[in-house]
Amino acid sequence: MTGAALGGAALVSPLSGTAHAAESGGRTWPARFALPNGFRPEGIAIGREPYAYLGSLAHGDILRVSLATGERRLVSKGLGEAHGSGGLKTDGRGRLFVSGGSEIRVVDIRSGAVTHVYPVDAPTAMVNDVVLTPSAAWFTDSFNAQLYKVPLGPGGEPLGMEPVPLTGEWVQGTSWTANGIVRTPDRSALLVANSVVDGGGVMRVDPHTGAASRVGLGELKLPSGDGLLLLGQVLYVVQNQQNAIDVIRLNVAGTQGTWLRRITDPRFRIPTTVAVWGDRLYLPNARMDITPTPETEYDVVAVPLRG
Repeated sequence: MTGAALGGAALVSPLSGTAHAAESGGRTWPARFALPNGFRPEGIAIGREPYAYLGSLAHGDILRVSLATGERRLVSKGLGEAHGSGGLKTDGRGRLFVSGGSEIRVVDIRSGAVTHVYPVDAPTAMVNDVVLTPSAAWFTDSFNAQLYKVPLGPGGEPLGMEPVPLTGEWVQGTSWTANGIVRTPDRSALLVANSVVDGGGVMRVDPHTGAASRVGLGELKLPSGDGLLLLGQVLYVVQNQQNAIDVIRLNVAGTQGTWLRRITDPRFRIPTTVAVWGDRLYLPNARMDITPTPETEYDVVAVPLRG
């Protein structure tokens, strides 16, 4: 997600950058909510209302969970175990853009229908995460040195899919490489987590050419960099295997960053991605350090945005 700087209790909309007050009506919202056993969450998206959308790697189901109560309901039935749902974003128009491993999907939140499917023709494709801009949805591929662009027409209508090869200083590993993706603070380029370059870091990508350059982070290493969240000029990097979030202040162009602090919590169990509402960060625990079973328990936990 991207957005402007937050006030004391505000949500930054991923597209407009406008802030919305988080109203709890004096109630205490849950700091943890359970997901169905065997769900295998990976991505999380929060839009303009206090609901989290979560996709299942196991079968592609998408749930909507109330941040106020933890109540959940099935939004879209998955297409089966070969069509898992990873990173996802809501566009504020009633649609979810979903990273589906070997495909990209668009889901109508109201009806649950899968309205668009774009298969990815790449060896060992692993479409991992997504960011929305006014003109396109951008997806990462963990196993191939390219992004995928879905241009958006009037009303945000998807207009096909095209690969954008990554060049310049991009370093592609033999396994997982690209992961989370956001826009730069000035919105002129894209930032992509790269687990290989310089021992793990962030790359700045020109969306017009695919040319990538290293973001200067000093001595900071991000070998487990996963989901990214940008609030103003502050970048939150989920380090999944480290059960931590590293917080970095970027310059406006997103070419340099300074480490600010690390967020940890004993409830973290390999969190993968992060979304924000009010003064809280929400992270799904993917538990990728164990062999999943239909009975494995999963949850989402909330931590203070500042602390």
